[in-house]
Amino acid sequence: MRSASKRSRKETAGMRPIGIDLFAGAGGLSLGFEQAGFDLVGAVEIDPVHCAVHKFNFPNTPVIASPIENLTADELRKSLGIGSREVDCVFGGPPCQGFSLIGHRTLDDPRNRLVSHFVNIVAGLGARTFVFENVKGLTVGAHRKFLNELVEAFDAAGYEVRLPWRVLDAAQFGVPQHRERLFLLGVRKGLAVPDYPSQQTNPADRPTLLNDLAVGPTCKDAVADLPNADAFPSLLKGDSVAADFGDSSEYALSLRCIGNAGWYFGYERRWNKQMLTSSARTIHTSISQRRFRETKPGCVEPISRFLKLSPDGLCNTLRAGTDGARGAFTSPRPIHYAYARCITVREMARLHGFPDWFRFHSTKWHGARQIGNSVPPPLGRAVAAEIIRALGVRPERATDVLDLGNPLLLSMEMSEAAEHFGVIAPKSRRDRKSGAKKRKQQEIELVRLRLKKRA
Repeated sequence: MRSASKRSRKETAGMRPIGIDLFAGAGGLSLGFEQAGFDLVGAVEIDPVHCAVHKFNFPNTPVIASPIENLTADELRKSLGIGSREVDCVFGGPPCQGFSLIGHRTLDDPRNRLVSHFVNIVAGLGARTFVFENVKGLTVGAHRKFLNELVEAFDAAGYEVRLPWRVLDAAQFGVPQHRERLFLLGVRKGLAVPDYPSQQTNPADRPTLLNDLAVGPTCKDAVADLPNADAFPSLLKGDSVAADFGDSSEYALSLRCIGNAGWYFGYERRWNKQMLTSSARTIHTSISQRRFRETKPGCVEPISRFLKLSPDGLCNTLRAGTDGARGAFTSPRPIHYAYARCITVREMARLHGFPDWFRFHSTKWHGARQIGNSVPPPLGRAVAAEIIRALGVRPERATDVLDLGNPLLLSMEMSEAAEHFGVIAPKSRRDRKSGAKKRKQQEIELVRLRLKKRA
């Protein structure tokens, strides 16, 4: 039986608990917590471009563009304007390059120190609960020692952690994508310890191969109703266009947010449901297109090493690539199961559980890494629902309808976003020359298509 927290249900019924997202990125975990019934009172993110996208999607939430190590709990309270209010949950996932399964794994990586700052902020705010999210690699080999030390650090700071810790796969929570992430759930000592959410599919039924039949929503369920981006020449220069959508699966309908579907306990947004957004096209050579067509669904194309999605299966884990400081390399996007091209940012978003009103940066590189770095909102929502249960709160649907932010936030370059938030732009090896080259290629392709149409 689940125990109740010391704050009574009567006191908290109808009240939306408040949360703060550290290392917020574009806001996947922010959205999951909002949909579960939280009010997001603040977000901290070092990347100004991510801050701009977060501000567009969460217009009423203050965003602090700062490294977490430059902030104290008192400064955070002051900047967010929350005074002495009790913070119900602090959540986030520090950057994982130091102990990721990809590349070198070193416990002494300086980026791992961000974890200590996370603990300090949680304790300094006196948050009732916390959710720490990170890569599965933190549970493997020598990293187990680091993880044990993290649990001890929370214990010393006055927090009890739900043990044993668990790695959750988004595919078990209604997302058509294999994505395994570690979650640590903790609570201030003396309060009810939150449980892990119950998975929505049976482990015995879970597909072991990407082209096995999926138990939950499939790749086809996720993207079949989206118009083909290649049918719109304007998407060579922009990322949105008015379009007609096809018949939607139950999963897609929830992401279309038609009527009351898909809002859960979050705030409804005003948005144009007839716009296909975050769908800038990718130019592929005729040779690449031929190879993509010849690749069987569920298999890897041998030259590019891109996976071709299986319509009845799950997507592989969508990766973020590297940031500007480490070369700005784009992580490979899968090949569409029906079209000879890589999937668009919007198709990635569908496979990740983001609703269609949620926008990303207008460039494919930024948009793809914002998705690849994020927690799928349905997984975040499942975890946040257990936090709310432990807090003894009965969630209620938000009644306000929000206008989304200024669309200019979605196209800001790094320097523009940094100036907007009053910070120094991070160093990046991705300069305007590479962007100019791609824009030139797009203009050439657009002219070619126009000539072909006239002929």
